[in-house]
Amino acid sequence: MNFRFADLKSKRQSEMPVAAPQSRIEPTIGTPAPASPPSYQNGHQEGAQDYLDLKVRLHQRLIEEINLSVLDRVDRADLKMEISGAIGRLLADEDKPLNTHERERITDELVDELMGFGPLEPLLADDTIADILVNTPHMVYVERRGVIEETNVKFKDDAHLLRIIDRIVVKVGRRVDEGTPLVDARLPDGSRVNAVIPPVALDGPLLSIRKFSRIPYDLDRLVEVGSMTKSCADVLKGVVKCRLNLLISGGTGTGKTTLLNAVSRYIGDKERIVTIEDAAELQLQQRHVCRMETRPTNIEGRGEITQRDLVKNALRMRPDRIIVGEVRGGEAFDMMQAMNTGHDGSITTVHANTPRDALSRLEQMVSMANLDIPTRAIRNQIASALDVVVQIKRFADGVRRVVSVQEITGMEGEVVTMQEIFRFKQEHIDNDGKVIGRFEATGVRPHFYETFLANGLDAPELFAAAQGGRS
Repeated sequence: MNFRFADLKSKRQSEMPVAAPQSRIEPTIGTPAPASPPSYQNGHQEGAQDYLDLKVRLHQRLIEEINLSVLDRVDRADLKMEISGAIGRLLADEDKPLNTHERERITDELVDELMGFGPLEPLLADDTIADILVNTPHMVYVERRGVIEETNVKFKDDAHLLRIIDRIVVKVGRRVDEGTPLVDARLPDGSRVNAVIPPVALDGPLLSIRKFSRIPYDLDRLVEVGSMTKSCADVLKGVVKCRLNLLISGGTGTGKTTLLNAVSRYIGDKERIVTIEDAAELQLQQRHVCRMETRPTNIEGRGEITQRDLVKNALRMRPDRIIVGEVRGGEAFDMMQAMNTGHDGSITTVHANTPRDALSRLEQMVSMANLDIPTRAIRNQIASALDVVVQIKRFADGVRRVVSVQEITGMEGEVVTMQEIFRFKQEHIDNDGKVIGRFEATGVRPHFYETFLANGLDAPELFAAAQGGRS
């Protein structure tokens, strides 16, 4: 075994983990929830501080004994076995006897501190959690099934939380400090991370993690959870298979990326796909995928690579389809140009509350490219580039639903014209807080129906009038 304990006090500076922002390793232990958490009131529990203090002392003594330089090469099971033995020796000097369950728990938490993301590890391992929201070191919230709740997880202090944030961002080649207090990053599983630190964050570091499902969603699974009907899912499958250009619109946390991942599963395996993102989070299942990610400026203020730079470069990479995780600025113009010049079947997302607002936002973002293009010309580009707009919304009961599928049909005067194919109508909220409504097909036969037929997707029942079902 490469792992060994030794007295490394004289070597601690040279063997400090790369991810640590401080000039020395500090005893930064948090308190994650145990497997069967006791009752907490406002995040506090009798004896919790004593337990925290004990872990701080044990962690400090482990730091003094452990060979930090080999941590990245050690198997977690081997490290746990070694730490368990060390804790037994260290507890002999403490007047704090622990039972078997308590010893296993403290060992797991110390391994998390040394090799993982500390108090966040049990939350990251919980598949029922969709979002982790750290407001202060002692106030951590999670979202389960669309509902936000407070947890009993806490960090030791601001320095501990900063250390975990730095460990996350360093792994993807980014940095966070007073000069760069805002950062987007990702975890090894692709989960999206945003961190804000002082002086921008007034009450201490803020951390938000949007977790990814371990089993990627497809449209059939979205039908099962009530996000859309099977008829709507079949239409979206056909839209992707027929290489129609698709825009997914919605607010923050509505599931735009989840829906993009789901529809992308129906892209053919023989097509070359280029993805462009601020922080890589797409989970495409095809093999022929070229992934690109933006880069912030370096410490000298140079070297920035924007989404617009990547979209321009993608056009030189012989893509069959271009997927932009989210358009936010001038890259919208280049994306519209790509859709209009042979890159059919491209997909992107945008923040907007309605399909009409989505087109207005695209128009504003194209204007941000500073090309002095007349408004009518911009709208013509949008109407020519896009075929379908899907609007998704998160309701009060936490369920994300596709509330509108609209086809762009062209221009009438100065206005981009659209027709709705599917919609969701909310009727009321029951006593349990569940939103009750109906998915409806409007009965409109879209212009792309002929494209469906030409590609062998003969499904006229998709556009029969007034079909739908209870959510």
